Amino acid sequence: MSDPRITSSIFTRGAVDLSALRTPAPADTPPATPSQGAPPAGLPGSPAGSAAVIDVTEANIQSEVLERSLSTPVVVFFGAAGYPESDQFAPVLEKLAAEGAGAWLLARVDVQQQPRLAQMFQLQALPTTYAIVGGRPVDAFPGPLPESELRKWLQAVLKAAGVSVAEPEDPRLDAADDALMSGDLDAAEAEYRKILAESPADAAAEAGLAQVGLARRVAGADPQGALDAAAAAPDDVDAQLLAADIEVLSGLAEQAYQRLVATVRRTAGEERDRVRQHLIALFTIAGPDDPAVASARRALASALF
Repeated sequence: MSDPRITSSIFTRGAVDLSALRTPAPADTPPATPSQGAPPAGLPGSPAGSAAVIDVTEANIQSEVLERSLSTPVVVFFGAAGYPESDQFAPVLEKLAAEGAGAWLLARVDVQQQPRLAQMFQLQALPTTYAIVGGRPVDAFPGPLPESELRKWLQAVLKAAGVSVAEPEDPRLDAADDALMSGDLDAAEAEYRKILAESPADAAAEAGLAQVGLARRVAGADPQGALDAAAAAPDDVDAQLLAADIEVLSGLAEQAYQRLVATVRRTAGEERDRVRQHLIALFTIAGPDDPAVASARRALASALF
């Protein structure tokens, strides 16, 4: 699988001189097609002309890519008909462009008809996909990507461009969340693990799996009794861990974090590491963007070092 972040041997940010594209081809450069301004017809996938997909030539790259990228991110796909990877990957990009509903544009370049554009972008592989934001290339990758990785790459491009786009709904998460809400923890765990097997960095699945663990730990516990027991025995690690779980379930996550940071300060060795790992699992439920998690992480680092 290709790395969604292109290596420096293929792409160096700022290395592509797009200013050359603003001038006509030299007079001694033969035209790439019988009609240089005609849109390429050889690329696989849907016909261009929709709001989300455009075909690019030297004649229109200034207006369709450089100028449009000043307001909307443009993903430029360099492919060629007859190349299996190109033929298979183009429809995936087109589908996601349609889903994007104008949040970004897909510009297709047939390198067989537009060789000068291929030279300008220093292509070393087919297909190659570039992201253009503000009139400049900001990222690229060679070859195709699995759809799940492509979605992540697009989200990163849009975020870098300051475009706010909701994460697409994942039916696999719906099934896992439904199982969790109904109390079928085994089914929920199985579904979350399936997602993580395919997408190891899926934050929603990681949070769901951590919630399954939390639900199992508090099953059958008396909430008030657990809190009272922890208050009476501050050095009882098991009591503190259970009390923190109860607090998270009660909407008192910040209080739970403070409890476990204090427990880290009072423990050492294996017990201290067990508390640390438990606290990190609770962080996973809230996610890294939660302000309380950020604050608690700093407190944990201070307690550890």
